[in-house]
Amino acid sequence: TQSTATVAASSLLATSSLPLPASAAATKQWTQIKVPFADTVYDIDFDSPTHGYIVGARGSFAETNDGGNTWEPRSFSNLDAEEEITYRFQVVSFKDGEGWVLGKPTLLLHTKDAGKSWERIPLSPKLPGEPTSILATGSNSAEMITSSGAVYTTTNAGRNWKAQVKETIDATLNRISSSGVSGASYFTGSIVNEQRDDSGSYLAVSSRGNFFLTWEPGQDFWIPHNRGTPRRIQNMGFVRGDIKNGLWMTLNGGKLLVSGAGVDLNSEEFPFQEANIKTGGYGITDVAWRDDNEVWAVGGSNTMYVSKDNGKNFVFDKSANDIPGNLYNVKFFREFGNMGWALGSSGLLLKYVGENA
Repeated sequence: TQSTATVAASSLLATSSLPLPASAAATKQWTQIKVPFADTVYDIDFDSPTHGYIVGARGSFAETNDGGNTWEPRSFSNLDAEEEITYRFQVVSFKDGEGWVLGKPTLLLHTKDAGKSWERIPLSPKLPGEPTSILATGSNSAEMITSSGAVYTTTNAGRNWKAQVKETIDATLNRISSSGVSGASYFTGSIVNEQRDDSGSYLAVSSRGNFFLTWEPGQDFWIPHNRGTPRRIQNMGFVRGDIKNGLWMTLNGGKLLVSGAGVDLNSEEFPFQEANIKTGGYGITDVAWRDDNEVWAVGGSNTMYVSKDNGKNFVFDKSANDIPGNLYNVKFFREFGNMGWALGSSGLLLKYVGENA
């Protein structure tokens, strides 16, 4: 989700005259939480039910110790104020008090004491592509991916990184000519919207949105796949956080497609089914499963939709209807009571409260 907001911001339909979906049966299951900055919120993570962080544009960084009800601004002592504001902090990841923050221009910070102190981790300028996401995996351990599809792991707090994929995506595609995958031959672009599932498999979309790729641990190379539609891919992700449960895909014009479980990752085509979601043309930027049946989609003009049948049919949720801006990211933390968060522009943070709110 690290680049979801960045990519989504450039691909949202900038049309305010389109009619919003009918809200006769609309729910209101989210409440706005005040944050100490007014810039885009890019990511959120927790390492306990009460302790977590949010990161955002212009050096925005805040901490909570009460489950996200209140947030306090934080800064990095090894960055001066003028330097900090030049960074867009895109990813934050915590596990058992150890955390990582990834910024752009490229900046990697690491903490071993739940954010009390931070160390700047140097990254080689020879790295293929720009780092786009990082995941805390244990003590001194993390996994990082770049915009060229290079996946690295470290077990010594970033001093050394071990490559998990034998070559970059453009090298693979140019070498195999990607027969049968439209747009993949002579590929020279980068990938966007890199997503990792719970077991370490990755999904990425070509920067033009004309095909997508998958990689599973143990594979030497990424595998390209046709999008199966003439519309441009806006974002993709995993059904219930696992590639084995299927994939979801959003397209320009507010379309949402969902595949079934057990898809063949070696095939060029995936069997996607279009969801029944009336967006009025607003782009959908992110989708997340709260449980086996409840699914949330968010998008342009702060639109929100909920499905109670595993993503087949969606209805409008009016929680952010009167708030200007765009939503870019929706996340649920199953390990912490399934709490949910939606992130957006202008410091927008929404907390899931359910139908009994």
